Formats: sequence, structure tokens, C-alpha cells
Amino acid sequence: MHALFDDAGKFLAGRILSEAENSAQIELDSGKRVKVKAANLLLKFDKPAPAELLAGAREQAGGIDPALAWEFAPEDEFGFAELAREYFSASAPPVEQAAMLLALFEAPHYFRRAGKGRFRKASAEVVEQALAAIEKKKQLQAQIDGWAAELAAGQCPAPIRDQLYRILFKPDKNAPEYKAVVEASRIAHEAPLALLTRAGAISSSYQFHWQRFLFEHFPRGTGFADLAAPESPADLPLAPVQAFSIDDSATTEIDDALSLTGLGSGTVRLGIHIAAPGLAIEPGGELDRLARTRLSTVYMPGHKITMLPDEVVQRYTLDAGRANPAVSLYVTIDEATLAMTASETLLERVPVSVNLRHDQLDHIVTEAWLADPTVEHENTPQALSDLRGQLTFLHRLARHLKAQREVVRGKPESFTRPDYTFRLQGVAGDEPDGSETVIIGTRKRGAPLDLIVAEAAIVANSSWGQLLAEHGVPGIYRSQASLAPGVKVRMSTRALPHAGIGVKSYAWATSPLRRYVDLVNQWQVIACARHGKTAALAAPFKPKDAELFSVISSFEATYGAYNAYQAGMERLWTLKYLQQGGITEIDATVVRDGMPGGGLLVRADTLPLVLPVLGAQTLTRGARVRVRLGEIDEIALDVNGTVLERLDDPLDARDDGPVDEGDAGEDDDTAVAGPLAIAVDVQGEGAGEGGAADAGQPAADAGSADNPAP
Repeated sequence: MHALFDDAGKFLAGRILSEAENSAQIELDSGKRVKVKAANLLLKFDKPAPAELLAGAREQAGGIDPALAWEFAPEDEFGFAELAREYFSASAPPVEQAAMLLALFEAPHYFRRAGKGRFRKASAEVVEQALAAIEKKKQLQAQIDGWAAELAAGQCPAPIRDQLYRILFKPDKNAPEYKAVVEASRIAHEAPLALLTRAGAISSSYQFHWQRFLFEHFPRGTGFADLAAPESPADLPLAPVQAFSIDDSATTEIDDALSLTGLGSGTVRLGIHIAAPGLAIEPGGELDRLARTRLSTVYMPGHKITMLPDEVVQRYTLDAGRANPAVSLYVTIDEATLAMTASETLLERVPVSVNLRHDQLDHIVTEAWLADPTVEHENTPQALSDLRGQLTFLHRLARHLKAQREVVRGKPESFTRPDYTFRLQGVAGDEPDGSETVIIGTRKRGAPLDLIVAEAAIVANSSWGQLLAEHGVPGIYRSQASLAPGVKVRMSTRALPHAGIGVKSYAWATSPLRRYVDLVNQWQVIACARHGKTAALAAPFKPKDAELFSVISSFEATYGAYNAYQAGMERLWTLKYLQQGGITEIDATVVRDGMPGGGLLVRADTLPLVLPVLGAQTLTRGARVRVRLGEIDEIALDVNGTVLERLDDPLDARDDGPVDEGDAGEDDDTAVAGPLAIAVDVQGEGAGEGGAADAGQPAADAGSADNPAP
């Protein structure tokens, strides 16, 4: 005797060895013996053999019309054998009965399982809905198969092109477009990104990177809600100074300006004036929530996404020709010794006489021009000539302050590599589209105007950091325990030393129009200026306030992502610059040897480009080489090269110390050296920190951590 039984949803058959009241011992064709509960024994038969029964049943089940079987089925619950006798004949043999069991089991849209080989037929309405869904699914699968075939053949269907960035960056894995890409990738044995690129779906590398960034960080777009710019307090006094700012030509968020009074008197008063949106934006208000969502302005060549709406920026930016609300730090300085003898913080309106643009003036404001009054340049603006005496003193002061910080640091700051600036020609609308011509310029870090702004920012940020600590008012600080390798800059609510800058404490507070941390610190500084010793009671954020820790966490993650995107876009435009100029060879310096695969990492001498090269594994760091560039991949932001020749004398090659010159903190070479991991995951790092870079030295076109250009 044989039996057909249910084994956890699988139908098996075998020879009955023994049978008890509640179970049976059955031997399968494989020789395995299993114990089967009596309730799971569905059919007993003598012939045919178990294997033949299952094979015949499967064959006949495929020919059973489930719709016809549904017509024959009784309204009440029934067993498969009953329906087999109705469908086939009254003497339906075991094979036909088993075939009916399999057919019923595989047609859940017609029949509901009631257990133990019993079923109940679905209502006509349910069957109709189920059949419609099945038909729709078939049509959808046919569409997916069609799209997949087109993709595999190198053509991109319009629906997939329309959903391209969502498929790549925020995929709905149940969407037919996504399934088609996955299926085409399987058919073509090709990675999805490579497949889509080959099919012409990605027509613009710029849009690829831009849309990825938007999908991740600005899914609702970059526009602002219609929020009115708040008025500043009406009772702010007018400062008795004429301030001036120093920024890049394209800067619209002018956060800081300087003033100097008392020159020639022996006691000089330096004013560091910071735009004061914190005087009007209420903590917890709508504008605060908006700024906290964005956390920073995003910079990239040819475009930026501001942290605050344009109306707010225009009201509080330190534009020339008007008196602007400001938080001012006044420092009293001995003119002869340059010793700082006193300081105070005031809330006021500051008249700004001129907005100097360093990219237009750096060639004029040189150390020689500042040191020798007889040195003249053609076409020197009158406003600059009027400020020559002040700039000369400020440069002298900046050099003095820098030297003092270097004593604390234990070693000098050196910026031997230039910053690179990016300008795009032919931007048709509000933002680039990737077809523009890129112009890459250079700007030496530590130039006089650069140094003046950087040191003023350090004075303000360190002074206000100490002010908060002395008043028991919490702030958001940046600290670095030492300059030892691997010791990073940290953000916390504690006023700790910053070894990279050489100050006792350092709190970002000089860029409140474009960085949320600075806005938070400005609120706290304003409380100190208004309430003095009782500031801790009046400040928006109290000691050990969990909100400050939340701001730090969110800011670090977001700011890092913004910097990574900026670095990626600068690399993209650098690669475009190579292509637009037909540049196939570059001079470079080895910055790392012993790379995986025996290659080297080199930095271009005149471009912001780091890339891996092969062909000279014996070279060491510091060697200068001529490199032939390989194929450029704008999607992966990848280019490599081959060493053609060595340019320097091997006897002169030496290890110039840390790869990232200027004590910039983290070693940033690998962040921009190789192919970015896109699957789809664009990665990278922002500029390192430490030294004047952390304080306000403009870095590349996007500026530095504290003084970014637009």
C-alpha cells in the first residue's frame, strides 16, 4: 500500500511500512523513512508506484482548467477527490485525484484551502478581481521584460529615463522601471550604472551628481517657504566707525567686516563686526527651524544653496553704503607692542564704507605695497588707497598674532600649495548644467588680505569662546587635543584648547548667515552682551542642554556631506577642464608610494587633482614626474595615469613631511584620488582643518571652514 501525504506544503508519496491510529511510517523512494500524522495522509493507493503517481499527477494537473473546475465545484467545502470525480469521471483513478489536488493547490485565486486536502471555492467577485490582477501582472511583467531587453541592447526606454535619478538614488524596488534595470543588468552581466551609461540614460555627468545630492539632502527642492525677513531691534546704537569687508567678488553673504580707529595715537581700537541675524531670528521660530534643517550654505563651482532665504541674507549682509545690524568685538591694542589690553562686545548698527574684493586686489595689496608707501600700482581704487594705512597696521598685527599662535602650536603654519578658484563661463540660468567652460585660477594662502581676515576671525572666535566660558553660557566649540597624527578636530560644548590653531578655546561665531553653529553661538554671545553675569539665565541654550548635542550631531554629519559634495564637484570640473583644454599630460609630485597594486599617488603641480599612477613603482614621496593621463570617467570621477619620466634629480628628492601641508588635519589625498564608489554612492571629504584653514583662510573657490567664498 502507498500513500500521498502533505509535508509542510509539499506533496510526497511513498510505501506505507506500518500504520497506527494517529500516524504511519512511510518509506520514500530515496529510502528515507518518515513518520506522518494520520491527518496529513491524503490518499492511499495500490497502483501505480509513488514516483509514477507524482509524475503523472504533475503532468495531468497542467491540463486541468481551473475555471472549469471552479464551475464543477460544489458551493460547500469539498475534498479534492470529490472534485476529481466530478471533473474527470466517477471512477477517477489515484493519478487523476492527485492531479486535482495539485491543480487546486496551485489555483488560490479560484479555491481557498481549508486544510487536510479540503477546499472551498472563491466567490465569483473574488475570482474576477483575482483574474484581473493576474492579467495586469502579466502585462506588467511583459513591459518589464521589454524594457529590460531594450536596455540590454543599449537603448534606454523613455519611462526609465524619466525615473533615472529615482532609480539610482531613491529606488522603489517594486517599481517596474527598477525591476527592468535589475533584469537588464542580469541579462547583460553588467553593473546597473555601467548599463545605464552605455544605454545613454545618463546624458550629463553634472546632472548625475547634482540630482544625487538633491535626492539625498534636498528631496523637497532647494526653494524656501514664503517667510518674511524679520526686522532687527530698532534701538541699536550707531557705531562711530567706518567698517570695510574683505571677500570674494561673488560673495553675497558678507558675514564679517573690520574697522580701525586711533591709528597714530598709541592706542588702537580694532573692531571685528559680524552680521547679526541672531538679533532678529527667534530660537525655535520658523526661520530657525528652516536654518536648522539646512545647517549650512552649500558651495560648489558656479552655484550655491544658501542656508537662509535671500530676503534674510540681503537684510543682514554687511553691504557697503548702509548701517548694518552687527555683533561687534572691539579689541584695544597697544600700537607699539601690538599687545591686546582689553576687549568688549557690543550690539549695534555698523556703517560699512566699502566691500573689498580680494580676487580683484590681491595683486595690489602685496607685502611690498603694505611695507613701502612709495610702492604704487596703476588703477588702484581710491577706497583701497584710503585704507592703506589701516591695512598696513592690520597686516602687521596679523603677522604678529600668527607668530604668537605658532609659538603655542610648537611649529609654524606653512601653506606651500595654492588655493584653487573655479569660474564657470556660459551659465545660462540660475545654476550650471554641465556644459559651461571652466576656468581654474590660483590664489596663494596667506596673502596679506587673506591673512588679515583669517587672524581677525581667530581673534573673534577665540575671544567669544572665552566669553561664553567665563559667563557659564554653553556654546559649541571646536577643539584639537594635539597636533599628533590622527588627532582630529572635535566639536563639543566644552571650551577646550585647539592645538591646530594655538588658542585656549575656539567657537565658530563669525559666519551666522551661512552656518547654523555660528548662529547658535551668536545667540549665546548676544545673551552675554545684553545680560552680563546673568547671561546663563537668559541665553536660549542652558548648560547641558540636549539640544546643543543634537545640533552638533546633525551639523557634523550634514556639513561633512556638503563638503564631500563640494569636493566631488570641484573634481568633476577639474576633469572637465582637462577635457576642454585637451590636456593629456601633466607635471605632478608623488605624495604617496606603496599604494595597492604597486602604484603611486600623485598631485598635479598646477591643478587641484590627485590621481593614482603606474609605471614607476620605485619612486618615493616628493619625486616630481611627468604623467600621461588615462581615460576620464566623469560619473565615477575617476582618472588615472602612467609615469612618462622623472623630472627632478633623484639625489634631490626628499620626503617633505606630511602629505597634507599646512597642518590641515586629516590626510585628504585619498578622498579625491581614485574612483568614487558609486553603486550608487559618491563619497569624499571636505578640506582638512587646522591652522588658519579652520579659522578663516579661504580654501579653493568654496572658501575655508570659516570664511567660505560664494
